[in-house]
Amino acid sequence: MSVSTFFRQFLPFRPRILQTVTTRKFCAGEPAAGADASGDKKGLILGVYEADNDVVLSKSALKFNEQVGGKLLDLVKKAGKAGGKGSLKVFNNVDREIWAVAIVNVGKEKAGYNELEAIDEGMENVRIAAGAGAQALRHQGVDRILVEGMGFPEQAAEGSALALWRYQENKMREKQKKTPTLELYDDPDSEGFQRGLFKAESQNLARRLSDTPANQMTPLHFAQETVNELCPCGIKVQVHDKDWIEQKKMGAFLTVARGSCEPPVCLEISYCGGPSDQKPILFCGKGITFDSGGLCLKKCRGMDVYKADMCGAAAIISAIRAASALSLPLNIEAVIPLCENMPSGMAMKCGDVVMGMNGKSIMITDTDNEGRLLLADALVYGQGIYKPRLIIDVASLTPGVRSALGSAASGVYSNSQTMWSQTTKAGVITGDRVWRMPLWKFYTDKVTRYKSHDVNNRGQGKGSSCLGAAFLNEFINCVDWIHFDVTGVGFKCNHKVYPYLTKGRMTGRPTRTLIQLLYQLSCPSEGQREL
Repeated sequence: MSVSTFFRQFLPFRPRILQTVTTRKFCAGEPAAGADASGDKKGLILGVYEADNDVVLSKSALKFNEQVGGKLLDLVKKAGKAGGKGSLKVFNNVDREIWAVAIVNVGKEKAGYNELEAIDEGMENVRIAAGAGAQALRHQGVDRILVEGMGFPEQAAEGSALALWRYQENKMREKQKKTPTLELYDDPDSEGFQRGLFKAESQNLARRLSDTPANQMTPLHFAQETVNELCPCGIKVQVHDKDWIEQKKMGAFLTVARGSCEPPVCLEISYCGGPSDQKPILFCGKGITFDSGGLCLKKCRGMDVYKADMCGAAAIISAIRAASALSLPLNIEAVIPLCENMPSGMAMKCGDVVMGMNGKSIMITDTDNEGRLLLADALVYGQGIYKPRLIIDVASLTPGVRSALGSAASGVYSNSQTMWSQTTKAGVITGDRVWRMPLWKFYTDKVTRYKSHDVNNRGQGKGSSCLGAAFLNEFINCVDWIHFDVTGVGFKCNHKVYPYLTKGRMTGRPTRTLIQLLYQLSCPSEGQREL
């Protein structure tokens, strides 16, 4: 069945809501102060570094200060010492061409890698500063924001673009707020700035997909969004229906899907950026578009957040789109099973035994541990078809990792020290950190030592995240493998973990870490700051 026929048959047309752009008009012949010829208000973000007894402006801020006759420095000194990094002051009427200037604390000058914190503080400080400045200027009604690179233009673009994003798809058109445009100011590295915008735009895509209500982001709608986003980039997307899934004997996947009236979908995505003889990287993502827990029903309070139980799949799709935008010389394949986990007369029951594609029998002890069932079939199928050199799966798999790490880092399991080193380096560079969790035989025994079946989907004892990884490891052949458990980082941002992510909305994490990891794997000697 072709993609177009598939969607005509199953998916009703739903127009995509676009953000409304309103242009402010002025009666006078000349634009108002701080506005360009079109009448758009311009804002400027400049940096100031922490110092003991003096104000240290960045290079671009010094140039701008000279341009306005020293007025900026006088205002900064009169305003007094600002707070910590990310704190700011906004000044109006400093320059006729600029409506508002945001002076943001970038932290200590020449900050670098902090081994104890496992983060590049110089890069992260710029993201925080640019994000704070962008949010402040947006509140000033600015339409165009000029962003100083502050030594890291790519990170300045990331912080400001992530900070400006809002989920507005379900608001009335006239109530939607315009998103200001971003431009690089006084820095020659326009390529780095554009690269940062690509990365932030990809994470914002993952945020939008995760934030969309479950009735608007069913498996079929998710497949349509994937086609809409990836096919124009030259990425091949195959959409498989229930009949195809049955033909491939994905029994574990179908067992989860049968509890819902929404038909399951399996996506196969191919990005060919490398030579034809290069073995691909295989992505597998958990695509539960709503997780009620099945017969092991979750608590009603807070259940609505599980519309984002497909955040792993969303991050993968967004990362692949960024790989295409950055023209990474890699071959990437992705297998993404999509369905809902719902209670019904057809739903899987505790104690059911199903067969995985590799011939291992699986007992379903907990119907709320459905993600590993989907991924088991996806991993076996992807390995059999594509013979990958590396497997990366991303899933909001267990609440245990959230209990262990909170929202500070993704829990990562890997059978390769080399791949772990690349992953932790990617987290350091992006500021979206990872933390290695144990993939020990201790946990394997807890999910496999049963007399009546081969693998159990809950296992014995505590350590749910480790048990989930051990379960998936039973479906991995002798190939390098990285498993991201993103339950703690991929859902709603309940507090200000990152100043440039909106509180109360989905995070889209760890999209940028995946993109950075792909970049490192494709260009191992280029553009990476030494740690």
